[in-house]
Amino acid sequence: MPLRTLTESDTLPALDPAYVIRRPALGLGPLDPAPRILLLYGSLRERSFSRLCVEEAARLLRLFGCETRIFDPSTLPLPDQHAGDDHPAVHELRELSLWSEGQVWCSPERHGQITGIMKLQIDHLPLSMGGMRPTQGRTLAVMQVSAGSQSFNSVNTLRVLGRWMRMVTIPNQSSVAKAFNEFDDAGRMKPSSYYDRIVDVMEELVRFTVLLRPHTAQLVDRYSERKEAGVPIDTAKDLSSIATAPQS
Repeated sequence: MPLRTLTESDTLPALDPAYVIRRPALGLGPLDPAPRILLLYGSLRERSFSRLCVEEAARLLRLFGCETRIFDPSTLPLPDQHAGDDHPAVHELRELSLWSEGQVWCSPERHGQITGIMKLQIDHLPLSMGGMRPTQGRTLAVMQVSAGSQSFNSVNTLRVLGRWMRMVTIPNQSSVAKAFNEFDDAGRMKPSSYYDRIVDVMEELVRFTVLLRPHTAQLVDRYSERKEAGVPIDTAKDLSSIATAPQS
């Protein structure tokens, strides 16, 4: 199954517990069941810094009370090689997206843009699949890693893609410059302002996910889709006209 398993999942050496809010979304909405977060990364290198960032993010999300899945893209085919979801890795990715309430996308920046591996995963996620929408209404946090100086090209592109996939992309984001300096030999992120920003982003993702979860169906309800599906409004249940009627 194309999922990655975390190692040292209970240790957070770069995190200062004196400043940690264990339940950052408390009071914003229902915390049960645990928010479900899917994490995608964009490099197949043995020492992939986008994967290492995603693993750090997943550890933080678990600390904050979330359930996480990290997808391994190493066996994904090119989009035109297989139709539909008959390929096991494609099927798994789509099922994980349907399972998720929120997602984290982290790409390296290569030639000033996201990698083909990152785009490949998004290209395998259809807007609609058997009447279900595997990305619509999900929250999204975007991150990138760079070999050189700080850049925001990849996170900007991921924001465009998130909007196209009808996701709710949170305001905060993470861009780790010279990523090769930010991890120790064991692949754990060193204490730094870059790590602190990832903590900020994961806190915010949890908050937005919990805040939106009771309202997702209403927020993504569209006139054009109701019209296309031939589903008229049930006037007996539509109270909006009452709420907006002028008072006598």
